Amino acid sequence: MKDYITVIGGGLAGSEAAYQIAKRGIKVKLYEMKPVKYSPAHTNENLAEIVCSNSFKSNLHTNACGLLKEELRELDSLLIKIADETSVPAGQALAVDREKFSEKVTKELEKNEYIEIIHEEVTDVEKIAEDGIVIIATGPLTSDGLSEAIGKLTGEDKLAFYDAAAPIVEKDSINMNIAFEGDRYEQERGKDEDEQEWRNRIENQEASYINLPMNKEEYENFVNELVNAEVVELHEFEKKEIFEGCMPIEVMAKRGLDTLRFGPLKPVGFTDLRTGRRPYAVVQLRQDNEEATIYNIVGFQTNLKFGEQKRVFCMIPGLENAEFIKYGVMHRNTFINSSKLLDNTYNLKKNRNIYFAGQITGVEGYVESISSGMVSALNAIKQYNNEEKIIFPKETMIGSLANYISTENDNFQPMNANFGILPQFEEKIKDKKVKYGRLADKAMKIITNLCQKY
Repeated sequence: MKDYITVIGGGLAGSEAAYQIAKRGIKVKLYEMKPVKYSPAHTNENLAEIVCSNSFKSNLHTNACGLLKEELRELDSLLIKIADETSVPAGQALAVDREKFSEKVTKELEKNEYIEIIHEEVTDVEKIAEDGIVIIATGPLTSDGLSEAIGKLTGEDKLAFYDAAAPIVEKDSINMNIAFEGDRYEQERGKDEDEQEWRNRIENQEASYINLPMNKEEYENFVNELVNAEVVELHEFEKKEIFEGCMPIEVMAKRGLDTLRFGPLKPVGFTDLRTGRRPYAVVQLRQDNEEATIYNIVGFQTNLKFGEQKRVFCMIPGLENAEFIKYGVMHRNTFINSSKLLDNTYNLKKNRNIYFAGQITGVEGYVESISSGMVSALNAIKQYNNEEKIIFPKETMIGSLANYISTENDNFQPMNANFGILPQFEEKIKDKKVKYGRLADKAMKIITNLCQKY
């Protein structure tokens, strides 16, 4: 075994991983292809470059990303520490001076005697992993050469080259007085079926979907608002790739008033429990986690701005009070099918010398990427020292993210920190802030105990 650990990619996840390894007296070879080669979105030579918003989201204890930052602070995250040190006024959020943040991270890693930074593109991972441990943390704009190598390594024909994810809502926020559970055709009332028998059958079904029926007026009002809503402007390098692969729902709606009724909102195979007739249109929600606490809106990949998504999608009967834990997105984003390929330490199942970290794993967001860098590094260290790995409990935000991306999911899409993926209390807590506060308190108690143990 080599006397060092290799980290490929000097972004947020890779920088955190390199620091955590070096902190424990283990040598690190950190590969970063800048400034020799730049991705379409990167512009400066520093490590941990922030290319989009300068916000690390809320610092509040009752916010999912706020909890995640608290957990990482407890674990001595270098990047969260530097984010705190380079923060700029942003109310309850943690926003940073992006230039100072990247400069400070770079200086910290450059001066570390255990870290060797190599400015070079890596395209042969398997060779490095033959007798050494590797963490691949190359982000959503992984180079073509490395993407091809990862495809061969994982046995996948290709990586997911873009993120076309539908919004996800908490099940508890869906109005079940309007919604009904049932699968297409299995829910439909038969011609000769007695009404009471049909209702009894539906109530006893184990259904995969929650269905939201719409009448003609509701449907047409929804489509009118959808086609006139504000959208996010994509980068030029994203446009061709994304639209060849997937159609945003607002673009589909612009092709004609009835287009959605013959597409993702088709009512065929359903009977509305309220009327006993087929609805004019049906919006379907599909279970998105093992615990069935969160559901995605089927076929609603979109480029609408987040505020517009909430405004327009809450027009759908049954979603008037929906709690969105993730809004729909469509942007350039290279990620692997982690639900099939990785375990909950971000370790590749097919090659135990290889770990992944960052957005390439399907975690979404700055702090989430840092979290994955932390977990992969701590477990790479354990493997290097021939010690038992650290499994973060899924009651923590760090652990719930690791659990989400490593749980098999036929419709796997990137996920950000949210309370919907934490195991819920058996008792119903109506006050959202109280519930989130209790979940956060529980998570921090677990993290504190873990820190004392390790």
